Amino acid sequence: MSPIGVRAGLIQRIDAQADRARAGKEAWVKIKVNSVVDEKTIDAMYRASQAGVKVDLVVRGICALRPGVPGLSENIRVRSILGRFLEHSRVYAFAGDDEPEVFIGSADLMHRNLDRRIEALITIVTPSQKEFLLENIDLAMSDQVSAWELGEDGTYVREVTDAEGNRLHDLQAAYIRRQPKRRAKRK
Repeated sequence: MSPIGVRAGLIQRIDAQADRARAGKEAWVKIKVNSVVDEKTIDAMYRASQAGVKVDLVVRGICALRPGVPGLSENIRVRSILGRFLEHSRVYAFAGDDEPEVFIGSADLMHRNLDRRIEALITIVTPSQKEFLLENIDLAMSDQVSAWELGEDGTYVREVTDAEGNRLHDLQAAYIRRQPKRRAKRK
């Protein structure tokens, strides 16, 4: 998406998912960002939720959207993964007819990003890269992963155990385990 049209491009894709849901097709939006405060994109996600679109948001910082509000956002979930690392990846993904559209870039859903900066999102076209990014969002949204869950009242609740009291997985620890071991430099 071009620097000037990031907001418009995102809203267009969110609205397209609402149209897909109303037509009885699979429709979802998956976003991973640092902050969500832009009213226009929040309103688009509310419209999509009302149309039946499943919206998953992984938001590390501020989120002005209220998930789970009956009649407004009951199809929206917001989770925050906080830990040892300060993650800054931004991923935007939308269900597609054949294959999902997936973008990465620098833009958060904030006025300073969408109105006062030059931001760009690039399309991910390699299927394995799309799959990797979507799996990471799905993992962060999993009920098996420890996270802060945003409630309809605007407060976060930390989830560290499941219903049976078993400790949930630490996502950042899993990322560390996936990385190859680095050899110490010898002097």
